[in-house]
Amino acid sequence: MEEGIVALIIAPLIIFMIFVAPIWLILHYRSKKQVNQGLSSEEYASLQELADKAEKMADRIQTLEAILDSEAPEWRNRA
Repeated sequence: MEEGIVALIIAPLIIFMIFVAPIWLILHYRSKKQVNQGLSSEEYASLQELADKAEKMADRIQTLEAILDSEAPEWRNRA
């Protein structure tokens, strides 16, 4: 009876160690390597473009708020 239980535990463990664990380790260290390399030039360019767009949007919002403040001073209190 004990031999059957041990076999039920050991067989999946061996399969895990032969097939799953090596693939898991390879994928884990590959992803760590990519994170440590930082941003690629394409990713950096995309990030810079997004930052520029955010800056322009912030300027536009300030302009719109200034216009609203001069034309409708109570606009911030409206719900």
